[in-house]
Formats: sequence, structure tokens, C-alpha cells
Amino acid sequence: MDNYFLKVKNYLIELEYEIVSENIDDSVFVIQKEEDGIKNLMIACDDPILIIEQYLFDVESENCDTYKKLLQINRNIVHGAFVIDESGKKIIFRDTLQLENLDINEIQGSLNSLVLLLSEYTDEMLNFSRQ
Repeated sequence: MDNYFLKVKNYLIELEYEIVSENIDDSVFVIQKEEDGIKNLMIACDDPILIIEQYLFDVESENCDTYKKLLQINRNIVHGAFVIDESGKKIIFRDTLQLENLDINEIQGSLNSLVLLLSEYTDEMLNFSRQ
């Protein structure tokens, strides 16, 4: 088992996240902590980086005002950012961290940033998903 994979797994357990699934061969976890609004969050150990992704919502139409507002909100996100998948329809929270010197505080900071984003911008994200 990859040392980074085990290290990240131990951090997730210590932070009390439920590991819904894990794939050792691909070094991927799916985690959740539903009381914080995190469900099916993907974490991948893709040396030299750790990738954190949480699907948030779909946008129905390619509305420049929606994308502009998402970029404005990005400025207020402490760690990570909104990204759009290749289809241009799925909005995802994404953060990347260096694996080599990774510590528990960095993972916690990224995950807390997502929790804060979800709590502060719930109404806006619901509106975006309806446009």
C-alpha cells in the first residue's frame, strides 16, 4: 500500500470522516460527513498531489452571469475553488495539496473551506442549479 494513501487514510479517520469506499490500486477515497454537507467527496493521491473534489450541482444553461458570480465567490473561498467539468454542466469544488509534506492541518483546512462554502452560499448554489 502506498505510504501517501495510508497517511491520508489515517488523517481522514482522525478527522472523523466516514470512508464510504476506497480503491487502493487507484489511491482514491470517497468520504462523507453528512452533518457538514459533505457527501461522496473524492480524494485521490496522485503523486505528487492530493486532489479533493466534491460535486456540487449542475448548471442547466451556459449563463455568463452564473459563471461570473461563481468566479466572484471563488475570491472568497479560503482553500480550493469552483471548477467546471469538461461538459460545462457540472460545478465541482476542487482543491489540490502537495503530498510530500502533507499534514493533517492542510487536509482539515481544505475540507473546512468546503464546509464554510456550503454553509455561506447554499442559497446561491441552489439558485444556480435552477437557472
